[in-house]
Amino acid sequence: MFKKRIIYISMVFIAILPIIDVNSYANSAQSAIVMEVKTGRILYSKNIHQKSPMASTTKIMTALLALENGELESNVKISKSAVGVEGSSIYLKYGEEMKLKDLIYGLMLRSGNDSAVAIAHHISGSVEEFTKLMNERAKILGAKNTNFKNPHGLHHKDHYTTAYDLALITREALLNKDFKEIVKTKKWVAQREGYNVFCNKNKTLSQFRGGDGVKTGYTKAAGRCLVTSATRNGMQILCVVLNDPNWFDDCYSLMERAFENYKPKKTLTKNDDIKCFTVEKGKKERSYMTVNEDIIIPIKEDEEKKVFTVFECKEKYEAPIKKGEVLGKAKVYVGDRLIVTTQLLAKEDIEKKKLLDIIKNFFKARDK
Repeated sequence: MFKKRIIYISMVFIAILPIIDVNSYANSAQSAIVMEVKTGRILYSKNIHQKSPMASTTKIMTALLALENGELESNVKISKSAVGVEGSSIYLKYGEEMKLKDLIYGLMLRSGNDSAVAIAHHISGSVEEFTKLMNERAKILGAKNTNFKNPHGLHHKDHYTTAYDLALITREALLNKDFKEIVKTKKWVAQREGYNVFCNKNKTLSQFRGGDGVKTGYTKAAGRCLVTSATRNGMQILCVVLNDPNWFDDCYSLMERAFENYKPKKTLTKNDDIKCFTVEKGKKERSYMTVNEDIIIPIKEDEEKKVFTVFECKEKYEAPIKKGEVLGKAKVYVGDRLIVTTQLLAKEDIEKKKLLDIIKNFFKARDK
């Protein structure tokens, strides 16, 4: 079971928009996508539903599941099955103990295939059971054209994804604060003897302005696969390219153009008085709904006047009301396209009137 998380922002719609001519964004990728992380709005697409192997970008899901189902400070005892796994490695030794946190850093910075196997055994008891968990999580995220056969991405004929599905998985991962911190780290020193300095293979962190993630991948069958991310002016975007010989250059070009064509627009502000409502049987007669974080959407210049918000809530609510209680939804549109949905929350505690309060109010009203 996944750890329960209190999630106030619920992004329930991802707009697939045919907004950019593929030919004007010439690149070498078999398939590619650019997506804004908070809203899931697609800013560029090319063959995004074409199935393809994805090499070590598989490890994005592995890391996400480790974070959702494990404890970062827990100790992991390395089994024989995690030693000597082919390909990229952090050189695990049979019987050694490592923090799960260090294994995840080794997974994402050094692309350790042995680390992937160790994590799978720690979380699920075996690679086979962990793979089931990967596929279950993919379905929950809407990644319908993805199938995992292992936690590391070494080639298997039935191990595949699409650019769109991998973007969905990466977006969910980047909304996890621990994952976000890990993939933007350039160097990590693990608590172990021997090979313990993990330098990030992802050149995006140093080569692209605002670069902050996420994962490289390569096998002969998959070709060069890359997922990158960058944040500018409070807006984070991700880019996926699959089977792309010019992987880094194409990602940089796609993200740069996305930042040029789309600007962040704040539509709702954290803790602001967003929507007024009447309180029945409460010690206060009126109060406000709010949101728990800024709602920022990517828009093109000609969309500025098309942005509007629809509130789905009642005009009256009965006390008692708890601060943070979900009272409704706010839906932000660009024209007729729904971009993001977020929850409207009670801004304060409102107690129910007691008999004494009712009597006091009665005499106050009579004396007026």
